[in-house]
Amino acid sequence: MKIKPLTKEQIIISTDRLTRFKNPQIKYFRVFSEIILHNLISPKFNKSELEKMPFSDLKKYAQEVFNYSVNQIFGTNSSDFSLNKKLYEYESSVFNIDTDTKILLNNQIDYQTALRLLQGKLPANLQWLIALSESRDIKKERNELCFKYPVELVVLAEGATEETLLPEFAKLYGFDFDKNGVYLIPAGGKNQVVKLYYELCETLKIPIFVLLDKDGAGNAKEIEPKLRSCDKIHIIKSGEFEDILSEDLVSRTLDNVLQNISEINFEIKEEKGHRVQYLEEIFKHRGMHEFKKVEFAQAVRDNIISDQDLTEEIAEIIEGIKKIKSDY
Repeated sequence: MKIKPLTKEQIIISTDRLTRFKNPQIKYFRVFSEIILHNLISPKFNKSELEKMPFSDLKKYAQEVFNYSVNQIFGTNSSDFSLNKKLYEYESSVFNIDTDTKILLNNQIDYQTALRLLQGKLPANLQWLIALSESRDIKKERNELCFKYPVELVVLAEGATEETLLPEFAKLYGFDFDKNGVYLIPAGGKNQVVKLYYELCETLKIPIFVLLDKDGAGNAKEIEPKLRSCDKIHIIKSGEFEDILSEDLVSRTLDNVLQNISEINFEIKEEKGHRVQYLEEIFKHRGMHEFKKVEFAQAVRDNIISDQDLTEEIAEIIEGIKKIKSDY
């Protein structure tokens, strides 16, 4: 076997991608295939050959390349595969695992030695991997270090506004998502929420909390036939997430964003209906740049100051998320 060693950066990237919150069969197949395609010189395989290759062979070649590369850097390999076993157990507790996926997960990738490359500021999954290699009580570590893993609940929302703001409001409510293993996924629209729920409910064992805007009631009906007993749908009563923000918080944010250019005419709100519509009008009326939901959500996040900014429905949403996690 002739191998072109992975660089330090490639080892870190591969380790990162193997431990993200993704369908394990998909992520392991992709990472293993890329390692073989780019770093196994002989025998040489193309993409179509890898797609037909037995998973046992795919795993064998990928771990040979990975472990050889680690050895080239440190001059040694670890024989401790307890971390691999923990990863196998974790993936099996979160996802429905078939026989082929078990083959990929039951590997001897030298994570223990590769961990020596993980330094400085790291993404949450790599912080968890380090803690998993050292700690017996990983949930206690998660609570102390706020690295989200192991994931125990998925929140499926429509967009970036919820992704930006819901975790911040949850902290005010006393339920930190990262401490409690809550993983929020912005689907990119109500139709995508349905599509993604269909995928996740088939692959996940853990609960899913679905958050939809008021106009997503029809999409909720599409989900209901597949809704598992551990899952829940919440439809925002007033419209969109922006509509359930407190008036004081929105006013404070606008004061900072618009730099007090002029007094805001809140009659626009009554004329336009939903808050996003009148915010778009305010930005247009003041000659500002185009209103962008993502940027405004970030500005709102920066202007949250106390639990007084929690509205009744935001608290209800967070309580619903908290409840299905505690019930599971």
